[in-house]
Amino acid sequence: MAMASLGTASAQPECRTCHQRVYDSYQLTGMARSFARARAPGQIAEFDHAASESRYSQFQRDGRYYQARWQIGYNGAKDHLEELSIDYVVGSGNHAKTWLSRTPRGTLIELPLGWYAENGGTWNMNPGYESQHPPARRIITAECMFCHNAYPVAKSGEEPVFIGELPEGIDCQRCHGPGAKHVAAAKSGNTSGLRNTIVNPARLTSGRQIEVCMQCHLETTSTRLPSLIRRFDRAPFSYVPGQPLGDFILSFDHAAGKGYDDKFEIAGSAYRLRKSQCFLQSKGAMTCTTCHNPHDVPRGAQAKVYYAAACRKCHADLKAAPQHLPDADCAACHMPKRRTEDAVHVMMTDHFIQRQSVGGPARAGGYKGEVVPYYPAAVPPLYEAVAQVLHGSNLESGITKLTAALMRAPDPDGWIALGDAWRQTREPAKAAAAYAQAASLRPASGRELRYRGIALMEAGNLAGARAELQRALALSPNDPKIRFELAAVDSRQGHYQEAVTGLRKAIASNPDAADFQNGLGINLAAAGSANLAESAYRDALRIDPWHAAAHANLARLLAEKGDREQAIYHFEKANRLQPGNAPNLYEHALTLVQLNRFEASQTQAEAAVSADPNLAEAHELLGGLLSRKGEPNLALAEFESAVRLKPGFSRAQLDLGVTLAMLGDIAKAIPHLREAARGQDPRVAGQARSALQQLGVTP
Repeated sequence: MAMASLGTASAQPECRTCHQRVYDSYQLTGMARSFARARAPGQIAEFDHAASESRYSQFQRDGRYYQARWQIGYNGAKDHLEELSIDYVVGSGNHAKTWLSRTPRGTLIELPLGWYAENGGTWNMNPGYESQHPPARRIITAECMFCHNAYPVAKSGEEPVFIGELPEGIDCQRCHGPGAKHVAAAKSGNTSGLRNTIVNPARLTSGRQIEVCMQCHLETTSTRLPSLIRRFDRAPFSYVPGQPLGDFILSFDHAAGKGYDDKFEIAGSAYRLRKSQCFLQSKGAMTCTTCHNPHDVPRGAQAKVYYAAACRKCHADLKAAPQHLPDADCAACHMPKRRTEDAVHVMMTDHFIQRQSVGGPARAGGYKGEVVPYYPAAVPPLYEAVAQVLHGSNLESGITKLTAALMRAPDPDGWIALGDAWRQTREPAKAAAAYAQAASLRPASGRELRYRGIALMEAGNLAGARAELQRALALSPNDPKIRFELAAVDSRQGHYQEAVTGLRKAIASNPDAADFQNGLGINLAAAGSANLAESAYRDALRIDPWHAAAHANLARLLAEKGDREQAIYHFEKANRLQPGNAPNLYEHALTLVQLNRFEASQTQAEAAVSADPNLAEAHELLGGLLSRKGEPNLALAEFESAVRLKPGFSRAQLDLGVTLAMLGDIAKAIPHLREAARGQDPRVAGQARSALQQLGVTP
């Protein structure tokens, strides 16, 4: 389904014909330069990001620009993983620039390395990429494009596909509405009623006028909350200036008094302004254009005079103190520049106008608590309930509220949100029921059936999952995620070749999904194609070097192939990325034993037991290591735990019997040795019979 564009790349030149002065001055603003083709994005030989053990470079080749990424790999080697084309730049450069790569299928990927104006120009990681485990593929969503560019033409979906040439920069229509009728009327020469064919924000009420700016500058937070929810019946690019903003999006905020009241983030200028007494005392008369001319941005000394004059529109009676002289820089004291919390290399003007501006306390950790409506102040109960659960901020209360709201007014998107909430609380059967309600209300869509299939699979109902996913695929045959989930069902049912076939089709549609490549590796390995499986795992890690499961799966494969040193490297990576994964820790310990690294193995085995006290294999391995160190009593406790947890575990029965015999308790040892002798492992059974014979007991 295509999302029609209200604005196009050609809209502004049409406007220039009659509005040349305004057009020319607007081209110098940050909004006009917010998005463009990356004609000369700059080059850097190397940038090291120590936290993620990554190295980046940006270079030109054959007339095109690329960003390349290396990873510190096995034995400290720099593995050249990939290079992606630089196709677009987001940001005017007043504060920062971010580069995007356009995939062959039309999606846009944000590249990790960016440029900041700070200190005369510096290279650093883009927000969200600074961590030890940054995202590998951040897809540009419709919401991203909404505020950073004029409206494009795109196919809707979880990952929007942008069609044809993209507009370059926020255009006139973003503030003035669709201009085709206005242009046609002007060209016709019949100017009667001309002004009624276009939106002039100056003629709107103050409330509608400020909403033109707030469509992009009212972000309450960029962290998970959610900060806004687009109404379910509105398309991503359907807002028209002059419409009530609340008919398009609803804004939400943290509850007051939870340590988040003074948050200062990059897209929150209007949010901060609305806290100011200047705004509150104006009773709605103050808007962004009280101080800003959106068509022209003064700079340097001119800016100081311009903004001081804006302040004096309301504060003409200031005392003649030196700081309040006509040439005083009001903003420097009352709206100082601060470092934004979500883009740490950016300094921006704080639009919270205060007598004495001070930064708030630093916040730690993600928010958990009530999500409150912010703009408009009252929202429909359905959306208020969805806000509680969408990012898991207030799940328990939110699920109750959302269930009640849906009982009163069923809505397919609301049922999806409830299903997602039940999955977050690990209630897949309840999630499947909620998704079924959504599917009944929207029977022509495959998305709801895919979600229901996933929930049924999580609940262990593989037959039901397959049926729902096949129905979803019939409705959405080009959705690679449905094929991925069907392959997961095939894999769980032991149909590895069918899973491989489905995953290869999914990868052909979306080659940038590390999960698809990792799934392909799992099924190739299960089907006996170890070399192909290794290639698939390495492809997953090329796309996402921080994919814990791919590291662990590759480590297991390498250990089986005898490349234990490299296996240890990937186990260590997996354990750092996903600490507390008991099976990974256990297999890491087992591989270390095979390399005779017994102290390191004991550390990993202890970590595995701590992570999952019910993992019998980890107890047995730890017992063996303790026994080897000459600590039979400690070993005995681990062997007893292994047998208690898994009575048919013949190797643990053997270990327990041998240890009891060594400690002199022959009577207790014999039953365990006999149990081991009856086990399915011939090697263990033979050792158990030999031990019984040494004790003079008939096996």
